[in-house]
Amino acid sequence: MASKSNGFTAAEQAAMKERALELKLEAKAGRLRADGEAELLAKVAKMPVAERAMAERLHAIVTATAPTLLPKTWYGMPAYARDGKVVLFFQGASKFGARYSTLGFNDTAMLDDGPMWATSFALAELTPEVEKKITALVKKAQRKRDSSLQ
Repeated sequence: MASKSNGFTAAEQAAMKERALELKLEAKAGRLRADGEAELLAKVAKMPVAERAMAERLHAIVTATAPTLLPKTWYGMPAYARDGKVVLFFQGASKFGARYSTLGFNDTAMLDDGPMWATSFALAELTPEVEKKITALVKKAQRKRDSSLQ
């Protein structure tokens, strides 16, 4: 007998509830960069050890490479935004029981490269080579945005 889907999984429902709370907090007047960063780091602190190390290193890379991006949480995940829109995010493997963690870029990153380009990357380990690639992608996202403003 086939089981009937209730729609969203428990993990997906929890993520949506987290997003609703994030939107409520973002609506508060006078929110500072430090508020978003504190929320991001609190989420990171709750991650399993391997994911936490990866998220902490990614945070260091993004804040050093693109200091104008604002740290925040997005569906309970570490994210970095510009003008209120998420540019990139980290999703730990444990978030939805995946085999690997993910580094994703939204369309606001403008990673356009011909008729097809990657916007999401599987992360199994942060090696120096992987960190260089991430840094280049973050720089590209920043450079594309800066050049589009001119």
